[in-house]
Amino acid sequence: MTFALPRLRSWRRLLTIAIVCVAFLPSAARAEATKIKDLEFASLDGHSLKLDLYLSQQPDSPLLVWIHGGGWRAGSKAKCPVNWLTEEGFAVASISYRLTDKGTFPDQIHDCKAAVRWLRSNADKYGYSVDRIAVGGTSAGGHLAALLGTTGGVKKLEGNVGGNENRSSRVDAIVDFFGPTDFVHRTKTQPHKTTEKGSPVSLLLGGPTDKKVKAAKLASPIHHVSEDDPPLLIFHGTDDTTVLIAQSDRFADAYRKAGLSVRYEKIDGAKHGGAVFFSGEQRKTLTEFLNTHLR
Repeated sequence: MTFALPRLRSWRRLLTIAIVCVAFLPSAARAEATKIKDLEFASLDGHSLKLDLYLSQQPDSPLLVWIHGGGWRAGSKAKCPVNWLTEEGFAVASISYRLTDKGTFPDQIHDCKAAVRWLRSNADKYGYSVDRIAVGGTSAGGHLAALLGTTGGVKKLEGNVGGNENRSSRVDAIVDFFGPTDFVHRTKTQPHKTTEKGSPVSLLLGGPTDKKVKAAKLASPIHHVSEDDPPLLIFHGTDDTTVLIAQSDRFADAYRKAGLSVRYEKIDGAKHGGAVFFSGEQRKTLTEFLNTHLR
């Protein structure tokens, strides 16, 4: 009996600490998020376009539509580095789109806008907000996110993929992680990425940018900036050699000149991607931005 009392006190102390810790956790973090994989939002010539949903337990959660990177020719919706946002009370939809082996521009942006329309049509079914939607992505996904956000109502880029044409593809905020935003300017600064045969942008546009100037301009978010565009958050590494930081410099400047809301985070020493963009201060900044503009 003399040894049982300290052991009992220890368990009581541990139980008390556990109860206190749980009590101070956010309710969304305590509740386990729900993941629903492979929801089809469109089918084109036997090619299925799908998305994965990460649902917060909070009803009517704001939604972030996530677009993966991979140079428009690789990547997958399975890689979603922001699914932790469910802990902050947001829903996340990680979407697929036709890669350049399946189609050329504007197929990719048509698919992304189709996903937004489908998500709006199914908001009541899955419990997220129909009215508070942001879009984000990395690299090629950042480009598509920025293009989607700056081209609300541009018929040529809307398409009719997946139907739901009575629904809007407009969004309330854009999060661009180191995406290229001006292919015309990039033709001069990174010709190996834009004009050489087999380069990522030439595969996207169906030809080199110096021969596809109209398409390059149409596909560049910077050439669509207008006074009704949603708030923008940009992350870019100062040592990025894949997409030069000048792309984001110019895009942020265009937003400022239009009198729009933009927050631009330059990550000192960061390259093209990596955990640094989704942890620490960057994670806090992303959460604050979405809370400000979606709540």
